[in-house]
Amino acid sequence: MGTEVDGSQLNVAEIHALDKQYVMGTYIRQPMVIVKGDGARLWDSEGNEYLDFLAGIAVAQVGHCHPRIAEAISKQAHQLMHVSNLFHNELQAKLAARLCGLTGMDKVFFCNSGAEANECAIKLARKRGKQLRGPDCYEIITFEGSFHGRTMGALAATAQPKYQEAFAPMPPGFLYTKLNDLAALDQLISEKTCAVMVEPIQGESGVRPVSPEFLKAIRLLCNEAEVLLILDEVQCGTGRTGCFLGSHHLGIKGDVITMAKGIADGFPMGACLASGEAANTLVPGDHGSTFAGQPLACAAALATLDVLEDEGLMQNAEEVGAFLANQLNVLAGRYPHLIKEVRGLGLMIGIEFSQPIAKKLLAGLYRRFIIANAVGESILRLVPPLVITREQCMQLVEALDAELHHVIVE
Repeated sequence: MGTEVDGSQLNVAEIHALDKQYVMGTYIRQPMVIVKGDGARLWDSEGNEYLDFLAGIAVAQVGHCHPRIAEAISKQAHQLMHVSNLFHNELQAKLAARLCGLTGMDKVFFCNSGAEANECAIKLARKRGKQLRGPDCYEIITFEGSFHGRTMGALAATAQPKYQEAFAPMPPGFLYTKLNDLAALDQLISEKTCAVMVEPIQGESGVRPVSPEFLKAIRLLCNEAEVLLILDEVQCGTGRTGCFLGSHHLGIKGDVITMAKGIADGFPMGACLASGEAANTLVPGDHGSTFAGQPLACAAALATLDVLEDEGLMQNAEEVGAFLANQLNVLAGRYPHLIKEVRGLGLMIGIEFSQPIAKKLLAGLYRRFIIANAVGESILRLVPPLVITREQCMQLVEALDAELHHVIVE
């Protein structure tokens, strides 16, 4: 017999206890309980205010609880929240046209997350490969350090053994190669290859951009081999880098593009877009999703795109991102023995340290009421809402400066 919890407000200890007893232990959580968000700010249940440089892991793209997003969701919730994909819905059609216009793609499949978008891309690529070269054309090449999701297909595409080992064996058909190594990639492509899958900027491994020359070379190799180029824009898309897609900075067009995270500012939404013949590969019965493209999610996504454009947030991401990177590089000049590299694009920035101090620094930032993210032992990842200001960036830089000074003193 389960324990019932009434409608009364729980204190932090009670929430922790319920979480420990009833929620599967798949996360290492910070002790605070977040209860409110506004723009680039969050508040916990104790009334503490935080400056957010994580944005729900690159999700709260136009800021927490933007009034236009909240209004769109509320209005749609009173009209129609869900309808089966056995029927048309107006907002899904409008969103599909909008996304295709922004990306240069021809058609879109809606889903609920980045992993699901990548699963769709994997299925599409395999079917297309078999149509072109027969049943043995199903291999997909990905890159060391990549992260494409935690469902089994997306996990198999993720070239990081630490995520895979507990769930082996992985589904077959995935080959891994070094990032920015054209000769190694060229050697792997064969008649069995149906796609090359790459993030223009790797996020989960520490904000590692693909070199422009390498991404352009991948495009040419895929063209020559008649292999699909899948661009995983789940984290670096939706304006985060200063362009709508990370690949737009280089003028590179994928055959398939996957998106999610910030596309609906926190409401679950993903999309797999395709162009050319790839756009018509999947037919009725090949793929589907119960909740995908429901009116409520589409209303949130359309409102997010409106805010992104109307408030100039892609330009803000470019300008404020450049300002933040510059200030962090100034900090790196002050601590050359501690800061190894500042890298990224727009408001997707990684700070790599020469010592395993990232988690220690992160704890210090939390004590100063600033939220960020440690990737492993030596990298901090910064992916704030695109409404972040220069003044707020300086708060982070000053706090990080103080924490680095503590490292030296200790």
